[in-house]
Amino acid sequence: MAYKRILLKLSGESLMGKKQFGIDNERLGLYADEIKEIVEQGVQLAIVIGGGNIFRGIQAEEGGIDRVQGDYMGMLATVINSMALQAALEARGVITRLQSAIKMEQICEPYIRRKAVRHLEKNRVVIFGAGTGNPYFTTDTASVLRAIEMEVEVVLKGTRVDGIYTADPEKDKSATKYESISFTQAYEKNLNVMDMTAFTLCNENNLPIVVFNMDKPGNLKRVISGEKIGTLVHS
Repeated sequence: MAYKRILLKLSGESLMGKKQFGIDNERLGLYADEIKEIVEQGVQLAIVIGGGNIFRGIQAEEGGIDRVQGDYMGMLATVINSMALQAALEARGVITRLQSAIKMEQICEPYIRRKAVRHLEKNRVVIFGAGTGNPYFTTDTASVLRAIEMEVEVVLKGTRVDGIYTADPEKDKSATKYESISFTQAYEKNLNVMDMTAFTLCNENNLPIVVFNMDKPGNLKRVISGEKIGTLVHS
């Protein structure tokens, strides 16, 4: 294995599968199967999931809801997704722990760094819910913050495209893919990899990102094995 400890970032939208809203159980199951395969190979795995398939804080402002209130609603959406993934993994025999940045004792542990690291050392999958616990921060930023705290080797950003392109490949057929690119180059080219706070944290802490297609079966295992899948963003 090329990596021993990783953080996997999934968007909430990815859980929708073919649906327009909510969670597609088939897609959820496929992700759980992929995750189980790498965990069985001894990879220590932390996961952060967005909540965009249920609610986005930005949507709240458009509907007249205060931004801070809306962001907290979005954090709760990430916990719902985290619970769904936890259930799917445990149905497959994968031991997990769900930690939330907002206390919800009945359904998950509070986020405690030392405890999370210990779970990883025991090969439990740790899912981090509720973002950073603060408004105005995205789950991209939360995933990078947790990755740094967990001292992972790489952040894997699972998307529906197979890397970073010169333009949106779904709109521009002439777009070409970057095999690897530096943080500085990605910033100068205004490539939308992660939000700027997350991006800066990665750069300052020399934490590489691999953007890859999570929807293609076997891709997660191939990335972990060191195959050149997707796009590597590095310092």
